[in-house]
Amino acid sequence: MFSSITQPNYPNAALGIESNFISAVALSGGRRGYTVKQAGSVELPAGLVTPSFLDVNIHDQLEFSSCLREVAEISGLLKQKRWSVALPSSTARTAILTLDSVPANSKEAEEVLDWKSEQNFGAPAAELRIAKEKISPDKEGRVRYFATAVRLAVIDEYESHFESLGWKAGLILPRAVGEANWLMDRQNKADSLLISGNNEGFTALLLRGSEPTVVRSVTCLQSEVDDEIYRRVMFYNDRFGGADGNGLLERLLVVGRTLVAAKVQAIASEALGRNLRVLTSDEVGLSRPGGGLSFDDLAAPAGLAALGT
Repeated sequence: MFSSITQPNYPNAALGIESNFISAVALSGGRRGYTVKQAGSVELPAGLVTPSFLDVNIHDQLEFSSCLREVAEISGLLKQKRWSVALPSSTARTAILTLDSVPANSKEAEEVLDWKSEQNFGAPAAELRIAKEKISPDKEGRVRYFATAVRLAVIDEYESHFESLGWKAGLILPRAVGEANWLMDRQNKADSLLISGNNEGFTALLLRGSEPTVVRSVTCLQSEVDDEIYRRVMFYNDRFGGADGNGLLERLLVVGRTLVAAKVQAIASEALGRNLRVLTSDEVGLSRPGGGLSFDDLAAPAGLAALGT
């Protein structure tokens, strides 16, 4: 899954950018598991980065470049020139695009997908960098695509800083896509649920095996997050639950400084009517020798870095 979005593969080093921190990581290992080889994180001054799909993200150019250089230096990756980048949740948008009918040809397909993208992402297709991957049809047999989008003006903000440091960012994706890579399961078709928290709410991404089935970005107050997570899990239970009381959902991954894994576990278990365990970094295949940085800070960039090992 995500082959046309994430191919070709890039080096095993990646940056993760959020409103309040930047992390950098390089991995070693392979398909049976990855180990954090080098990593570092830098806290950002308040107001330096305001993640937004439509508006300016970076408010002090010199300060942001300084923070990029600092995180590369403390992680021992200052000589790294090629990176993958996980953008803040609110900077990029993700959706599943469903076509109501089969296009007559490739040109019509592109036109329909552009129109669908504009409807879902709220901006003209010509102003967006869109990556899309065809996935399995829905229950009615309609063609579907998993798509991510970033406004060109916004991505230029970030890329100009990378270029000023002599860096090449070959793979730039929303944070949740990097985190979801830890749940890819090509052998087992059971369901996995990612809950990715951020300062504006959270993203819920449901995968069936290695394919996304539902993606929802929820904007809400932090005081409303628990209720919204409960609603999303209940929606899954009603819409996609197995015949044996939602027996398909086996794995739950909780990522984000704004979330408490034990609380999300309790909410999900209550909504499903059975105990559901939250996966640890070791269980999804990422080893952090000596503890190191938290999985919350590393999950997204490490998920992208794993594509290059």
